[in-house]
Amino acid sequence: MENDKGQLVELYVPRKCSATNRIIKAKDHSSVQINVANVDAEGKAIPNSNVTYALCGYIRGRGEADDSLNRLAQNDGLLKNVWSYSR
Repeated sequence: MENDKGQLVELYVPRKCSATNRIIKAKDHSSVQINVANVDAEGKAIPNSNVTYALCGYIRGRGEADDSLNRLAQNDGLLKNVWSYSR
């Protein structure tokens, strides 16, 4: 909920899974949040600059976390030619 000034006033804002877009519930103890640092041309981490991925326990339980993280990172331009869709 937002107040008149446009500020969030909720005490709890749930996260969403980056891979499935599901809401990560407060009792999902197997979910993880991974921050990947952005780096400059010399390979040094840029302070306060990262990409955040949240994976729910459902994805981790099915063993799809590695594939999902590769897909998300490739879509964001962090990896090249790692993930390809095949069924």
